[in-house]
Amino acid sequence: MKILFADALHSVAVDQLTAAGHDVVVLPQLKDEALGEALAEHRPTVLVVRSTKVTASHLNAWSGLALVVRAGAGVNTIDLTAAGARGVYVANCPGKNAVAVAELTMGLLLAIDRKIPDNVAWSRRGEWNKKGFSKGRGLKGRTLGILGFGAIGRSLAKRARAFGMDVVAWSRSLTAASAAAADVGFAETPIALASQVDVVSVHCAQTAETRHLVGQELLAALPEGAIVLNTSRDGLVDEQALLAALDTKGLWAGLDVFDGEPATKTGPFDSPLRSHPRVYLTHHIGAATEQAQSSVAREAVKVILGFARDGQVLNCVNLVQESSAQHGLAIRHQDRVGALASILEVLRAHHLNIQEMENAVFTGGEAAVARIQVHGEPNQAMIDELHALEHVLHVSSFAMTSGGTP
Repeated sequence: MKILFADALHSVAVDQLTAAGHDVVVLPQLKDEALGEALAEHRPTVLVVRSTKVTASHLNAWSGLALVVRAGAGVNTIDLTAAGARGVYVANCPGKNAVAVAELTMGLLLAIDRKIPDNVAWSRRGEWNKKGFSKGRGLKGRTLGILGFGAIGRSLAKRARAFGMDVVAWSRSLTAASAAAADVGFAETPIALASQVDVVSVHCAQTAETRHLVGQELLAALPEGAIVLNTSRDGLVDEQALLAALDTKGLWAGLDVFDGEPATKTGPFDSPLRSHPRVYLTHHIGAATEQAQSSVAREAVKVILGFARDGQVLNCVNLVQESSAQHGLAIRHQDRVGALASILEVLRAHHLNIQEMENAVFTGGEAAVARIQVHGEPNQAMIDELHALEHVLHVSSFAMTSGGTP
């Protein structure tokens, strides 16, 4: 199987895939038209990306592409709609960089509280200012609010508690019971969270619903002098609202991501946030540790090898979670060549669209059962036709629930 790496990844990934007998092509920093050209030229079955965007035009470049692996958690850089329309799997590597991102988040929080970057800058200029920098509030007893409580949010909560902080969390899936089980406070809404914390850190996926989650209303709910941290996605914070609140409420901000950040590894950089004295910026390095990169690479390999072995895709993000089938069929049949083909031909003739199908063979290899979920309702005439087929032993039909089960 041919695998194209469009971004640099830890060497363990290439080593393991090559050792497994796969043809690996490494072309780091492929972007835009160059990615489409590389797909057309090399014709890979699998594409692996980190920061590279994958658009509909890229997916059109080579029809044999079957799987896109995002070597990271977020998949907002991949056109999931276009991938789904072309039957291309998209998988990610969730949670593998959670510790690295949580560590950087704590680093930004400590840096803001103790003004560590400013201490360094003054000392390098040959200026001593112990009086000015001896005003840190400390973290013990302060409250951290976490928006989004997945792997990163949970890793951050663990580290914040080790510093003696109280933790309150909100996410769309979090309940009071699950928050209690995780030893964190529960907020019913992001605004409710903001009103009771000293620090807010955002760790949500970037969707239409979460865009500017940290906006004017949430910032207004924060207390004077609160700290805003974003090591997740740039679109989660309304930067114009943040800029205004920095001055009107004396807020501080620690940001690893921001609007219009450079797409290249090095180069010129500008942002209205970069020169504000109460903003600390890092260079989108949240997942950039040796430990995280090795862990992500190994997870990407695990996804690819699983797909090569049996066609199953670990961590797939673009398959429906529940079948929309209305009815199901359980068809016991002899395990013979053409048995399934004749069954499917009857379904086609009656205009029943198959949503899911599984064929399990019984011990001995003489018989099997095909479980087929379909749109539409099987009628008695169709069931009679199935019973009349040479290799069919028995047919039963049943209505499906909304969850895709009989």
